[in-house]
Amino acid sequence: MAAYLTLDDLIRRFDRNEILDLAEDKSDDTGETIDQVKVGDAIQDATGEIDSALAGGGYRLPLASVPPILTAYGCDIARYRLYDNRATEQVTKRYDDAIKALRLIASGVVKLGLPKVDDDVTSAGDVMMVPGRRTFPGGVF
Repeated sequence: MAAYLTLDDLIRRFDRNEILDLAEDKSDDTGETIDQVKVGDAIQDATGEIDSALAGGGYRLPLASVPPILTAYGCDIARYRLYDNRATEQVTKRYDDAIKALRLIASGVVKLGLPKVDDDVTSAGDVMMVPGRRTFPGGVF
């Protein structure tokens, strides 16, 4: 799977305190440690949703590079997952918008400009030319 987002992306986008409130490591008495497993699960869920949309849109996975818009969508999805059933209206709207955008990508309405699975497949009857050295037997033409 491509790495669409990281914990650092979530913190940059939404603030460390918000992520800490959503995923505090209860085994740490300081109350200042983010639960890496909980955040990792939310990131994995977001990655699965993005991969599903891209595969449905015919994109070749894993991606060689991740467009920033997919990181943004991934952050919105992971944040929504961290909120669980306590998501605010704004968090829910951002999640819904990300899912709608991914559906448009999957349907081909929105294009990412990335290689698709069938980009390097030739159809029956196509001729593929491969440049190379011309070699004639005996060195004579």
